[in-house]
Amino acid sequence: MTNIAVTLTVNGVVRRAEVPGRRLLSDCLRHDLGLTGTHVGCEHGVCGCCTVLLDGEPVRSCLTLAATADGHEITTVEGLAGPDGEPSPVQRAFAECHGLQCGFCTPGFLCTVTALLRDNPAPSEEEVLEGLSGNLCRCTGYQNIVRSVRRAAELIAGEDDGGPAGWPSGPVRTSGAAGAAESTGHAGAAEPTGHAGIAEPNEPIGRSGAAGDAAGERAGAEGA
Repeated sequence: MTNIAVTLTVNGVVRRAEVPGRRLLSDCLRHDLGLTGTHVGCEHGVCGCCTVLLDGEPVRSCLTLAATADGHEITTVEGLAGPDGEPSPVQRAFAECHGLQCGFCTPGFLCTVTALLRDNPAPSEEEVLEGLSGNLCRCTGYQNIVRSVRRAAELIAGEDDGGPAGWPSGPVRTSGAAGAAESTGHAGAAEPTGHAGIAEPNEPIGRSGAAGDAAGERAGAEGA
């Protein structure tokens, strides 16, 4: 198969590579250019963790052929920080609000939120949820990710109050993809005990069924 010469401006630097016509942009970035911050998850364009900015717009790099990006500008997670390495407002907000857990999906979220707040610096709650709806997270329950977007908007607006401590502590209302988790933090997660059906340390374990009925009868007889 004949390779195709592509020239990409990646994170402000002109990069050249020769790639097969079927090479995905995600593979080109990771394997040909060594930019492994772009992660590959589902490889079907569903999870969003491979999101990069193509001419400033979020795209699924696992669905984009590298050859089609020839001559275009690409920003990956490695290019979000400032020239001196200082984290961008979005990166800082995710760190402050702990908007990540395992971190695998984080590069895609950072790129998505960067574009979201560039186009809409003061999004409403519904607009935040809509903006995040194309990115999936299996760990956080989305609540701290939503808080991170709010915090990033504050930082971009120059409303730095020293951190997120003064924010409302109640649960974030979520819907759509970001609403897959309830206020427990994970979809289908256990109650605050940490495991479904396990009692608190000083709480008696209840009985049910025939064993519970028999115990109840014995307790009643002893009380009589």
